[in-house]
Amino acid sequence: MDQRLSVVTLGVADLDRAAGFYEALGWTAGERQESIVFFQLPGMILALFPLEALAADIGLDPADILRSGGRSSVTLAYNTRSRDEVAAVLAEAVNAGGRLVKPAAKVFWGGFSGYFADPDGHLWEVAHNPFWSLDESGRVSLAQ
Repeated sequence: MDQRLSVVTLGVADLDRAAGFYEALGWTAGERQESIVFFQLPGMILALFPLEALAADIGLDPADILRSGGRSSVTLAYNTRSRDEVAAVLAEAVNAGGRLVKPAAKVFWGGFSGYFADPDGHLWEVAHNPFWSLDESGRVSLAQ
């Protein structure tokens, strides 16, 4: 198995609302079908899929997924090029309909980060990691 992550699929309560949130952040849907929306990201894809349909596809009872508010113990992360950009991205997410979970602050590992939740409660960390780099396309690298 090659070392890569190709697609992150989020189970959502309302597909149009979820797509609208990410579009309000300035993201463009690359493909939209009746029951799924795909956003092309640098080197991977974010998919939005109705939670009931996701549960059926996996073979789970939707209640098993909803037990944790539709989330598991996973966070998504958006890395920025500067400390100042962290607060700006958090504000953009809140203005688009997200909820601020943790304001931007210096963190124990030497970076600067905060968290927001999208309308379905999926947690996103917005972080500036001074030990990593981002290329022109936004792809993160462990190397500086």
